[in-house]
Amino acid sequence: MRGSEKPQRALRRQSEVPSSPLVPDAVEAEIRRHDWDAIECGCGRSAGHLVGAVRDAAEGHPSAFRALEGHVFFGEDLKPPAPAACGVLMAVWSARPPRQATREALLWTLLALLCTVDDGGTHEAGLHGQCAAFIRTGVDGYRRELAVAPGSGAAAYAEGILKILGARASGQGVSGG
Repeated sequence: MRGSEKPQRALRRQSEVPSSPLVPDAVEAEIRRHDWDAIECGCGRSAGHLVGAVRDAAEGHPSAFRALEGHVFFGEDLKPPAPAACGVLMAVWSARPPRQATREALLWTLLALLCTVDDGGTHEAGLHGQCAAFIRTGVDGYRRELAVAPGSGAAAYAEGILKILGARASGQGVSGG
């Protein structure tokens, strides 16, 4: 197989899972940006089967976020599809899901990804560093969640994320984290 055939084959496989009118275009683009079949899933199979799960999450199904456990992360360990899944989750977060239950499940998942062991070395980010870089892009939204829904589960998860990232709950900037 020639090199140019491989990306085309991957796009055909990914297109087998139909897109949803409930998934914003930016999220759909992030899903399609990754060659899920080339990534080994945490369950040992190809991560291609996660496309449906991340689309379900993007549609706002709270249980879909929990379904990523064992595939994207397990306990304190991240699995190879974590950066790709994290990119999709952050695209969902940027789209500002309207349902409280969806935001809470999404923030729980992001916090679970941040609470894993840092597997990076001195010269590369590792899975944890890649996920943290994606998650760091949502700081303003986490602060907004704290302001809009204080005392909620979503606010508690947002506060935990901000704490791990070394960001203040209010104010500007994010310190190293």
